[in-house]
Amino acid sequence: MTDYDDRPDRPDRRERRRDRDRDYDDRGHRSSRSRRSARSRSRSRSRSRSRSPDYHRGSRARSGSGDYHGSGGSDHRSAGGGVPGVPAGVPLGIPQPIVGGDSLALGTGSIPPLANTGMAPTAPAFSGSLAMMSAAAQSAQDKINRELFVGNTPPGTSEALLMQFLNGAMRRVNLCPQDATPILNCRTNAKFAFVECASVDDANRTLNLNGIPFLGASLRVSRPSKYAGPHVPSQTWQQLTGQPLPPGMIPVPENTGGSPEEKINRELFVGNTTPEMTESMLKDFLGRALEQVGLTQMPGNPILACRVSGKFAFVELRSKEEAANALNLNNIPYLGAQLRVGRPSKYTGPETPHGNWEDILAKFMSGELQLNVATQAPTAAAVAPTPVAQQQQPTSIVSLKHMLTEQDLEDDAEYNDILEDTRDECASFGTLKNIVIPRSGPGATKIFLEYLSVEDADKAIAGLAGRTFDGRKVEAVYFDPVKFANEDYSD
Repeated sequence: MTDYDDRPDRPDRRERRRDRDRDYDDRGHRSSRSRRSARSRSRSRSRSRSRSPDYHRGSRARSGSGDYHGSGGSDHRSAGGGVPGVPAGVPLGIPQPIVGGDSLALGTGSIPPLANTGMAPTAPAFSGSLAMMSAAAQSAQDKINRELFVGNTPPGTSEALLMQFLNGAMRRVNLCPQDATPILNCRTNAKFAFVECASVDDANRTLNLNGIPFLGASLRVSRPSKYAGPHVPSQTWQQLTGQPLPPGMIPVPENTGGSPEEKINRELFVGNTTPEMTESMLKDFLGRALEQVGLTQMPGNPILACRVSGKFAFVELRSKEEAANALNLNNIPYLGAQLRVGRPSKYTGPETPHGNWEDILAKFMSGELQLNVATQAPTAAAVAPTPVAQQQQPTSIVSLKHMLTEQDLEDDAEYNDILEDTRDECASFGTLKNIVIPRSGPGATKIFLEYLSVEDADKAIAGLAGRTFDGRKVEAVYFDPVKFANEDYSD
């Protein structure tokens, strides 16, 4: 029996074998081409993902993904020139930067923003934050430019009343339309207020209300201390309307533009202050002392502002001339302390000759103070210490002049009321031993105060300086203790 494999091939069998071999070859070629095509599509997807912002946001590091960002499938095969746009010898999967235009790009796309990495914000977000901060700062500055300070407000002034009064005054002199409300908000304090205007132009026009009479006071309308904008010229209410200031009212200074250097020339340092000294107390005390000895250039408190910081303070005066004169308050006694008054450390101007409080009192009592012809006020040099004969020393007796009239002394009830009121008021300066109000003779209409010490009398004179009683300005001076003991009340 013939073996099957040794049997002669039949023509049809050989033909089927050739067909089968061709089929195997065709399937092998197709499989190879399919594998090459799959690898090509995979590289194309990898390049597409590397250029897509979505890939960076969502699929930045996938293990085993076969992409260069993954931890387990890095492909560092050479491109070999097989990928268009990638130089030979460059590993696949690492996109190369192409510099073009204004940005660094990968291929033809711009570098996508990084997210969720803890890095600094992207450029658009950062510029947006800067824009928001700039807008907030501009809004705060605009509010400052629309605010005004209103000083000398009477105690108990309501915000609604002050706003209504100022808005009405603006309409009355045509500083705004008749149906406009230039002042929108107001906040009051004990002796001053701040108003907020609708616009910067409204604030500039409202400055012309400076000096307007209000409930027996002359309002001080000016820029707040934090204002840093340009100076806008304005008038006082009296200049604008031509109306004189009512009798008894103290005029306010004009709003003049001043540089920081000019403000430094108007500031003074006050040392040795005690915790019980408040800003208003120091402002009133020092201002009255200046008025008492004639060191002011115009009526009213020459001290515009005071700020206390621990054991010292700073005061701002309304003119550099009055600031120079105020240097003579050095060593003035107040509440058991001797205040040290001088220039602040940032002052770089020329040295100003001046004296001390003791020199001022001696020259004032002797009539030696020389008035400046132009200002009718003594200059700092005029009160500087000079070698003069021994003057009358301060005593423990104080004489108050121009406080009473003869009619006040006729009625017993009125006389007793004045006696008790004066005792209560003047006892606040020190230990008051005795008070005498002669009803007849050379001492009539005067009040004599006997204190325990000269220091107490000093406080009384400084505290009573510049005060008014029933429209009359009170004069407080030292009196001879020997004449007082002998009941001789003549000058």
